[in-house]
This record gives sequence, structure tokens and C-alpha cells, in this order.
Amino acid sequence: MKISLRERFSGGGTPTGIIHFIGAPMAIEVEARAGIDFAMIDMEHSPLDMDRLAHLIRAADAAGIAPLVRVPDVEPGLIKRVLNLDAAGIVIPHGTRARCEALVRAARYAPDGERGACPVVRATGYWPSDWNGYAQKANRDVFLMPLIEDAQGIDEIEAIAALPGIDGLFVGPYDLSVSVGHPGADFNHPAMSAALDRVAAACRANSKFLVTTVGDRQERDYSRNLVARGVQGLVFATDALVLLQALKRMVDFLK
Repeated sequence: MKISLRERFSGGGTPTGIIHFIGAPMAIEVEARAGIDFAMIDMEHSPLDMDRLAHLIRAADAAGIAPLVRVPDVEPGLIKRVLNLDAAGIVIPHGTRARCEALVRAARYAPDGERGACPVVRATGYWPSDWNGYAQKANRDVFLMPLIEDAQGIDEIEAIAALPGIDGLFVGPYDLSVSVGHPGADFNHPAMSAALDRVAAACRANSKFLVTTVGDRQERDYSRNLVARGVQGLVFATDALVLLQALKRMVDFLK
């Protein structure tokens, strides 16, 4: 029986994630073997198509790592197709109040949303014996998380966090650093630190999960400091960057 991503976040501890760019089912299996809880499969910046996405989700389900999918935009047709593959949830870039409201509508079946219904898809088991029961469970289980990564998202954060149907907020440090005028700054920078604190306060006030990534700061103390500041889910950058940095360290051994 699969454990929902919401249950993983509610179960104590700090769920860990990886942003999946590599696009190989074997890489998904390796990430699961490392003990990572969820893979955020990227369709915003990487060249992944729907056929490859289906194989990555199958690999994630078999390996016991929850497959989130970051879509490039709030496009109901694409979100429907991704959820039909039985993705655990959807991440959208550049979260604003209006975009988050549209996400909730696109990702849930009536009466909670406007997701189109088809019984012959992977998520239903290719023909549910009880459509209403399936749809209610799908609405309960789907995990929706906008990226908060620009000034508008920060300005609207209290309204976004209060929206029913949004489960967590993912503070995206790189785009946010560009938006606040300090490209590449991490959460030790005063402007970035203030933004993280504001999002954390909004999450606490509305019982939403707070997630962010360490980016290129793959360091124990930096990671633990983020958790101490209220981060409940920690993403260890993209798998491509983790691989790059590991290989560079090994090459440096011979220099």
C-alpha cells in the first residue's frame, strides 16, 4: 500500500527530496535506495516528455519514493495527463494567489475542482469499480505545492497559505534571489532570510508544510539550520547537480 506524501510529511521527521532532471528510471531507483522520500520530476526546465514521465512514475512507485511532478505552467490539460499517470502531486512555478486557485481547480475532480474524468487511465487502475470512491480518494491524496520564487509570491504569501487545497509551499531560492535583486544569494542573505521567515510564519498560521532546497549548499550545518527555522521538507538540489558536485570532488582527489 502506497503511503501518501501528506502522510510522509505528517509522520514526523524531515522528509527529503530531490529534483529529478536526469530522466532515467534507474536514477529514480538509486535516489530511493539512498533513502530519499520524494522525487520532484522536472518538466519545467528539463526535456522530459510524457512517455518518459510515465516510466519515471512507475519506477518511483516500485521503489517506494513519492513522485511529484513540476509542470511548466498551470495548464489544466497537462496537469490532468500528469495526474492520470498517478503522480503523487503537482508543483507549479511562480506561485501567486490566482495561479494557486487555478491549480486547485485543475487538480481535483468535481465538486472540489474541474479535473476531467476518464476511467481508463493508470491512476484508476484502468477501470475503477467505484468511480465516486476513486475520485474522492484522488482528491484527498493529491499533494499540491506552489513554488514561491518571486516578489509577488512573497507579497501574497498570507493569502496563498490560506487557500484550501494547497498542501505546502516550496520556497525556490534561485529565482527568488534574482527577484529580490541578489542573484545566487542563499538564505543567509538578509533579504532571503526575511522572505523565508515570512513564508514560514504563513505556513505555521495555516497548517501548511514548508519546503525548500539547499541548492548548491549541500552542507550539514546549512541544512540543519533551515530545519531549525521551520523547514519541514528539505530538497537536496537537482540530481544532476548532486552528481556533478560528487564527480568534481572525486576528480579533485587527483589534483
